[in-house]
Amino acid sequence: AGGLERGSKYLPMVQSVFRAEGVPLDLAYVPLIESAFKPTALSRASARGMWQFMRPTAGDFGLKQDWYIDERADPEKATRAAAKYFKQLYGMFSDWHLAMASYNGGPGRVQRAVKASGIADFWELTDSDRFLPRETREYVPMILAAVIIAKNPTQYGFDVPAVEALAYDKVQVGNAVDLRRVAEWTGASIDE
Repeated sequence: AGGLERGSKYLPMVQSVFRAEGVPLDLAYVPLIESAFKPTALSRASARGMWQFMRPTAGDFGLKQDWYIDERADPEKATRAAAKYFKQLYGMFSDWHLAMASYNGGPGRVQRAVKASGIADFWELTDSDRFLPRETREYVPMILAAVIIAKNPTQYGFDVPAVEALAYDKVQVGNAVDLRRVAEWTGASIDE
């Protein structure tokens, strides 16, 4: 339920980005499975953020990472990168289910599975356990189940309190700014 509640803060932004990029809006629920919509999530494999980007993929889609900043944890920038990545994956497979499987297992692995099996349909491909690892075979059904549950949480026994979408302004700063000063200017706590 925590992921559903957190997700309601981010979904309007994610859906807006996906709508603008021409990505199916149901893919906005992928972070429910990836990170429970936690921008600070870090996996054992060092994937980070709501969208669980690995460093190389994040760099390929313009997310900066250095000693000071890791934009994989920036919900909006990472969402824009995820939309572009999904579009690229769809361009490779012309199938959203295979694109989702690639998001999880990597496009190379899915391409090899399609080539080895001669099957370009996710559901037929996963009839056998010979071509894709279990995690990737189970990933697409988990996303589809998450979409169904997230759209009707009470029907599935989840009590999700109404949460307002995040409201924020973007401000360009020239140099590093002390967060104590930002907190003072905005009347917010340093933690906020």
